[in-house]
Amino acid sequence: MEEAVERVIETMWQRHGERLSLEEMANAAFFSRFYFSRTFRSLTGTSPGRFLTAIRLYNAKQLLAESALSVTEISYQVGYSSLGTFTTRFTQSVGMSPVRYRLLLRAVADGQVTASELPSLIQGAAQSPIVLHGRVTVPACDRPVRVYVGAFGSSMPQGLPSSCDIVDVHDGTAELRLPAVPPGVWHVHAAAVPIPDADTCPSLRKPLFVHSGDAMTVQPGKDIPLDIELRPVTPLDVPVLFALPDLDWRPQGADRLWVAGARAGSSS
Repeated sequence: MEEAVERVIETMWQRHGERLSLEEMANAAFFSRFYFSRTFRSLTGTSPGRFLTAIRLYNAKQLLAESALSVTEISYQVGYSSLGTFTTRFTQSVGMSPVRYRLLLRAVADGQVTASELPSLIQGAAQSPIVLHGRVTVPACDRPVRVYVGAFGSSMPQGLPSSCDIVDVHDGTAELRLPAVPPGVWHVHAAAVPIPDADTCPSLRKPLFVHSGDAMTVQPGKDIPLDIELRPVTPLDVPVLFALPDLDWRPQGADRLWVAGARAGSSS
C-alpha cells in the first residue's frame, strides 16, 4: 500500500500543474476511489487533494523565489485557473501573501532582515507571558542543522504560527524556547535543514528532518515540557509550506536568478 501511495505522490510532483482527479490518482494506485482515499489519509495524515495543493504551493514558493514570473503567471503554472483562489490558498498555507513572501525574500537578500528578526515578522501578534522551554533532538547527521520550530493551530504546519524559534543543532540536541505562546490548543511542528551556506538558494535547502506534534493545551501556570524529536523526511510527508526555512539564507551577491527575477518581475 505504501509503495502505491508513493507512486501517486510522485505523479503529483510530476503533474502538479495539471488537473488530477481523484479517479486518476486511484487508478495510478490500482485502488478504488474510496479505498485509495482512506489509505492515502492513513499514511500521510491528509487527503489526496490537500497533498496535491501543498505540492502546488511548494512549487509556487520556488518560482516566486527563483524566477521572474509574475504572481499571475505562477498561479497558472502550478495548476490554478483563478489568481484569487491561488492567492487565498497560498496565504492560508504559507502564512503570507505571494507578494509579501517575495518581498521578504528580497529584503533578506539585500540584508535588510536578519535571521534573528524573522520569527517576529512571520508569527502571530498575540501577546502572552507563557514561554515554553525544552530540547530539540535530531538524528545523527554529518553536518550541523538549523531547526525551525513553530506552534500552529492545526495538525499541519500552515498559516501563521502563534510562536516560532530558530535553533542551531551541532551535536544532536539543543535547547528550545518558544516565547509568548497564547493559551489554547497548539501543535508544535519543526523542520531541520542544513545550516545555510552563503550561496545556497532556498529551493536547495530542503528539510532533512521533520517533527509533527500531537495537540497540547497551553494554560497559564501549567508547566508543559517541550522536548521534541525529529525524524528523517519520507516521500509520504506533506511538503513544508511554513515560510521561515525559505527566508533564512544569504546569497553571496545580487546576481542570483531569483534576486534578479524578484526585482524585474511584476508583483501581480
